[in-house]
Amino acid sequence: MSYPYPLVVFDLDGTLVDSAADIAEALNRTLEDIGLARVPEATVLGWIGDGVRRLVEQAVQAAGRQIDLAAVMPTFMVHYRECLLRSPQLFAGVVDALAQLRALNVPLAICTNKPAALVPPLLQHLGIADAFALVLGGDSLPQRKPSGEPLRHIAAHFELPVDACLMVGDSLTDYRAAEDAGMPIALVRYGYPRGLDLDNAQAVAVIDDLRELPGLAAVSAI
Repeated sequence: MSYPYPLVVFDLDGTLVDSAADIAEALNRTLEDIGLARVPEATVLGWIGDGVRRLVEQAVQAAGRQIDLAAVMPTFMVHYRECLLRSPQLFAGVVDALAQLRALNVPLAICTNKPAALVPPLLQHLGIADAFALVLGGDSLPQRKPSGEPLRHIAAHFELPVDACLMVGDSLTDYRAAEDAGMPIALVRYGYPRGLDLDNAQAVAVIDDLRELPGLAAVSAI
């Protein structure tokens, strides 16, 4: 059996890993440090996906404060590292899906807006680091999602046409990146959609479990 996509590129938070509680805790510790009230995890879910600077910026804006982000980000990054391995969990089906795709000789990559230095320790902790041939973080290039440039960069690294590869994500940020790059996308229902209308998205598939991925047929880019 051959797979119709010669490369599968995964988002990380909300697609492979349920890390919302840890990201929320890091953000809340930062807010406490600068004299602001903690916010519910459900609120933080709506802010995850555009990178750490934008995450902190949205939290501060929601509190109605004017603050020097450059001064706050080092504090946030300390808490982010401290909370990175606090309680992350792989979503159901991730291990099996990755194993099935690798058994089909499909190279796998990660395209995340999480800072690149924090991705390998998280993958090692969760036992899936060896599954990925390439990992691109939110600070690996001058552009990050929702720009399509990271996806184009990954496709070029594998010497593949971008419209032949498959992106797998959960959010509006992922969807816009795939749209900008011209890469087909499969979306998961269980992640952090951040305003994405999953029922009307132009996607290869909208799935409830990553174990559905190995059975997908090829569909043109959105």
